Amino acid sequence: MRKGRAERKDMSILKLEPAVKDYLWGGHRLVEEYHVNYSGPVCAEAWVLSCHPDGPSVIANGEYKGKTLPEYIREKGKALLGSSCRRLEYFPILTKLIDAKENLSIQVHPDDAYALKHEGQYGKTEMWYVLDAEPGAFLYYGFQRELSLEEFEERIRNNTLTEVLHKLYVKKGDSVFIEAGTVHAIGKGILLAEIQQNSNVTYRVYDYGRIGKDGRQRELHIRQAKDVTRRLPPSRRETDYPHVADCGYFTVDRLFLDGEHSAKISGTVDSTSFLHILILDGEGRISCGEDAMPYRKGDSFFLPASSASWTLEGSCDALLSFVRPPRSCR
Repeated sequence: MRKGRAERKDMSILKLEPAVKDYLWGGHRLVEEYHVNYSGPVCAEAWVLSCHPDGPSVIANGEYKGKTLPEYIREKGKALLGSSCRRLEYFPILTKLIDAKENLSIQVHPDDAYALKHEGQYGKTEMWYVLDAEPGAFLYYGFQRELSLEEFEERIRNNTLTEVLHKLYVKKGDSVFIEAGTVHAIGKGILLAEIQQNSNVTYRVYDYGRIGKDGRQRELHIRQAKDVTRRLPPSRRETDYPHVADCGYFTVDRLFLDGEHSAKISGTVDSTSFLHILILDGEGRISCGEDAMPYRKGDSFFLPASSASWTLEGSCDALLSFVRPPRSCR
């Protein structure tokens, strides 16, 4: 009896193409510098790892090319997310590249309890890793001092909220951890990577009177903002290399290879979590299991849980995201 050809194992590396958002404050650097495939005039955000219905990532390689990441997970089963994700109803992480040519709105995101009750999706704790910043560029991050609810509402209505917001001047390589309930905004001239909970709930507090695509001033969400905002100065969280963020929702590590003194690194994707690798700069080759392919700046790779050993060879600056077993943020 002739033996049939051995079946190929499941893919160990899924290269992802992002969903793109053309918000009015965006620029075009993600197309020009990060190889985002988009022909429109404004590319504000690229959702490089997304299972969110507002913009899922699409698989770009192998037999599942053209399928969305959520479709792949539904077909293969949630086990490929790892044991740390068993407790979660939805895919845990949404990762974006963001190009702020102009100021983003002053905004706040709810926590899980509020968002699940009122919006039917997770709340949003997030972190930012600054990829580039013009001289003098800053973020708004919490308040300079504690505000009463009455003062908070009054300053929203009379457009003086920015007078009491905490300005954080940033440069390339800075990271900021933003808990749900923290008022914040990305300032113009900043390019960053954002790793967040899988949520698209934003309550806009102040928007500089801007006009939306419908010809009207963009909606504010004052009632919801009053419900969820922590009206306090921010408390910075410090982490040690390679961690740039480490909490119960996600862990993000930075990986750097200069291509000369360090040109190769390996790791293991075990059964506890998937691994997402976002290439911020450089070029080389990624391999895992039977899969291997080149990488370059802007590439996004999803490695399912239990994919075994992976290797990056070449030069790169990258962010690695995964989910630890349950524990509190730190």
